[in-house]
Amino acid sequence: MTRTPSSSRAARSAFAAALVGVLALAVGCAPEPAPADPTTSAPSPTATAPPTPTASPDPAAALGLEGCVGQVLMVGTPVDTVSPDAAAAIRDRGVGGLFLHGRSSSGVEATAALVAQFRDLAIDGSPKLWVATDQEGGEVQVLSGPGFDEIPYAIRQADLGPDALRTAATAWGGQLAAAGIDVNLAPVADIVTSAETRLNNPPIGALGRQYGYDEQVVAAGAGAFADGMRASGVLPTFKHFPGLGRVDANTDYTAEVLDSVVSADSPDVDVYRELTASGPSLVMVGTARYQHIDPDHPAAFSAAVLDLLRDRVGFDGVVITDDLSAAAAAEIVAPGDRAVEALSAGVDIVLASADPTVLPAMYDAVLARAQSDPAFAARVDESCGRVLEAKDAGTAD
Repeated sequence: MTRTPSSSRAARSAFAAALVGVLALAVGCAPEPAPADPTTSAPSPTATAPPTPTASPDPAAALGLEGCVGQVLMVGTPVDTVSPDAAAAIRDRGVGGLFLHGRSSSGVEATAALVAQFRDLAIDGSPKLWVATDQEGGEVQVLSGPGFDEIPYAIRQADLGPDALRTAATAWGGQLAAAGIDVNLAPVADIVTSAETRLNNPPIGALGRQYGYDEQVVAAGAGAFADGMRASGVLPTFKHFPGLGRVDANTDYTAEVLDSVVSADSPDVDVYRELTASGPSLVMVGTARYQHIDPDHPAAFSAAVLDLLRDRVGFDGVVITDDLSAAAAAEIVAPGDRAVEALSAGVDIVLASADPTVLPAMYDAVLARAQSDPAFAARVDESCGRVLEAKDAGTAD
């Protein structure tokens, strides 16, 4: 069952009326042709005045504030069931993103059927529901079973070489697309210090999630994986900006993780320039702190980190957080404050993947802040517009 909130209908009606008024004004106020100058040649009888330009409709404005708040949130669901909390977020609050969380061996057809149930819940007339998952390979592969290949660890993917990896990733992306997945929160772009010390890096190196140990190797491996995803119509996501390859604890289980190595000039940051320039993508920001960038805020809440991504790297696409629902590094802040702070810093989508029960508090806090703070409302509108543009463009160059 679907429904359209009255506020969304009203916003769309108001926008349509305003657009008609603008067009009428443009026609009614067109200037009279200037009288002919008798001292010059007569104009060609086929000459016409240039058309009056009109502004393109703003999809974020048409959606309205409540609709835009939904677009800047992504809620998680256990991958084998329709979570009541996730269903309510999509049906009642217009949340625009769904993350399949956990592990499933049910296969492509069962996953596609689950995704279809969620799409049927979307509010009438709402933008496309973005469905995402983690399909890196190795220990981080949510979807398996009939129709899904077993994807090797990233460090083993790199052994294939860029051309063979691109071909393999195209097949893996095709399997995701067949299951209804729009966005893969992969590949990892983190640079681990060395093969000898990789076990000292719990979130990446110890799990074999790295493509290598320097900027060039990581760019080649992650870039080839991303190319394959795009070739199959799935948007890749480079993560975890500005890098988790140097930390000695996992932000999922440890609060206040501090990186004392990475700076604005590190290859960990620079690798994103080549990767994001190669085609459409998302970028995920993590929740560690960075002593040489902004020691006072986790990356997902740091304007300095987001400015680094926008200004130095030059990325103008969608930025998504790592999980802000249950990660230890995020739980020290109340759920509503997490969402507000991340969006204020410059993030475009707040991910609540592991614990969908926090989504209502996040939505309500963002909406309340936007209703009382015009500057924050403009920030939400900016991110909403960026998300809608990315949804419309898909993987097209």
